[in-house]
Amino acid sequence: MNEDEIKKAEKDVTQLRECCRRLQEQIATVLVGQNEAVRLLLTGLISGGHMLVIGVPGLAKTMMVKTLSDLLGWDFRRIQFTPDLMPADITGTEILTDGEQGRRLAFVRGPVFANIILADEINRTPPKTQAALLEAMQEHQVTAAGVRHPLPEPFFVLATQNPIEMEGTYPLPEAQLDRFLFNVLIDYLPEDDEVAVIRQTTARAPAAIEPVFSAEDVVAFHDLVRQVPVSEPMVRYAVRLAATSRPGRDGAPEFINHWLSWGAGTRAAQALILGAKARALWEGRAHVTLDDIRALAAPVLRHRLLLNYRAEAEGVTVEQVISRLIEAVRTEV
Repeated sequence: MNEDEIKKAEKDVTQLRECCRRLQEQIATVLVGQNEAVRLLLTGLISGGHMLVIGVPGLAKTMMVKTLSDLLGWDFRRIQFTPDLMPADITGTEILTDGEQGRRLAFVRGPVFANIILADEINRTPPKTQAALLEAMQEHQVTAAGVRHPLPEPFFVLATQNPIEMEGTYPLPEAQLDRFLFNVLIDYLPEDDEVAVIRQTTARAPAAIEPVFSAEDVVAFHDLVRQVPVSEPMVRYAVRLAATSRPGRDGAPEFINHWLSWGAGTRAAQALILGAKARALWEGRAHVTLDDIRALAAPVLRHRLLLNYRAEAEGVTVEQVISRLIEAVRTEV
């Protein structure tokens, strides 16, 4: 890179950090606490990945996503997933219309044609309807009657899931889970933060939110994140972290074979590196470190590792498996 390119890159990184800081500050005026979850959402945003948000009811999952879309000033759609929801209710359908040239089929776009999609309680609809999002998430397009309909850019799916109510729910297929960059957990707030929430939400309505930056800025951030250099040892570490989680392979740790039915695929290593690049820029660095990858191991892997019946019987959680996995691969770089 010449001197002009270096100066431009430094300016772009400064703009990215400033925008993320302003977003975080603005979100904090509406949401109390949940700083780590907000940080992960913003990291996924500048990485260009979809995210799965899991938490019990009443923890402001929907408000968090809605606030983010308001700050971005983007087209936002909320889809409430229910057992009777059909694929066409998401992607759109063809209808017969009358025009100057006679009757013809016209495609009516569904709610998926927006910049941010909130798939609320995504596990309450059957797999057939859940799969309607697969093409949109992976290819950023919808195909109807053989015709390709591109989705607006940037395009994000933020899906919420309730972890405590299993009645009337349908587990997400592994192929769909793998399309989510991060699995973000929303937990209960500390007492002081919860008191602040009650005071804030029972007082006057908050002031209107002004957009922080445009869709074009975010598309530029995606390109900037991908330009961050990463050394071969870091890539190999991410690959080994994903590969070591696969049971039945030569060299797999005993606890992996004992507790897991399925491990992470290549897309997990891609998510680790892409997220680590975004985290490095957030921290003001132009290189990826082991700490970047380890910090994102849980949100990247927790929805990609499938526990078996032994783990469930022994009360082992996926978080514990990930911690053991990080320890097992720590010295191999």
